[in-house]
Amino acid sequence: MVLHEIREEIAILTINRPEKLNALNAETISGIHQELVAAGRNKQIKGIILTGAGNKAFVAGADIAEFSAYTPEQGSKLSRDGHELLFTFIETFHKPVLAAVNGFALGGGFELAMACHLRVASEQARFGLPELTLGLIPGYGGTQRLAQLAGKGRALEMILTADMIDAQKAYQWGIVNNVFAADQLMENAIALMKKITAKPGLALHAALKSVVSQYLPDHNGFETEIHEFGKLFGTNDFKEGVSAFLEKRKPAFSGS
Repeated sequence: MVLHEIREEIAILTINRPEKLNALNAETISGIHQELVAAGRNKQIKGIILTGAGNKAFVAGADIAEFSAYTPEQGSKLSRDGHELLFTFIETFHKPVLAAVNGFALGGGFELAMACHLRVASEQARFGLPELTLGLIPGYGGTQRLAQLAGKGRALEMILTADMIDAQKAYQWGIVNNVFAADQLMENAIALMKKITAKPGLALHAALKSVVSQYLPDHNGFETEIHEFGKLFGTNDFKEGVSAFLEKRKPAFSGS
C-alpha cells in the first residue's frame, strides 16, 4: 500500500493504489502512519516527501465503499481515528513533511496534502472537496485547514460548491507553495526538502512546532515560540551557529 525509499536523507513515501487512484482506506492510513513512525525514529532521515503512485492521482479521496454503511457513531470514530493516526499526526510531526501532489487531490487526499507542512504540485494537479455531493462534509480537517490556507471565503466556496480548482489557482490562493511540470515535480520537491533539512535539526523542529501550535486547540503560539526560542540558547548548534557567523565560516551543526 505504501512504498518507501530513502534518497539523500529524505524518505519518499508513495501511496501505491493506482488502480483505485490511491484512495485512502483504513489499511493505507495505517500504513502511512507506520512509515512515518519509522521515519521519525530513524536519525538518518531528516525529512519526508509524500506522493502518489502513477500519473493520475496523488490521492483521489477516501475509499467510499469502506464506509458506505456506517452509523453516525462509526462515522465519528472514522474521522477521529483518521485525525489521530494521520492528519493531525502529520501536522504535528517533528520532521518536515512535504506533499508532492502529482494529480488529483480530492476529499481525503486534499486533506492529506493540507495536513503536510508544505505542498508542491504538478501542472496537472487538481484539488477539491466533493464531500457535499455525497451528503457529507470533509471529515479529516478540510473545513479547518483550507480556511487557514486560503481564507474563509475561498474555503467556503470550494466546500459548498464542491468544485475543483487547478494547480495554478491553488498556487494563487496560497494552498500550494509552487507548481512544476509533471516530469520535474519530484526533482524540485527533493531540492526544496534538501534546502530545508540542511538547517540545524533542533531549530527546525522548534520552528515547525511554533508555527503549527497557533492552529491547535488549547495552544498559545506566542508562548510556544517564547519557550522554544529560549530552549535553543542551551544547544551546541546555537553556539556553533553564532561562532560560525562571527568567524565568517560555514557552520558544522551536530544536532545537539
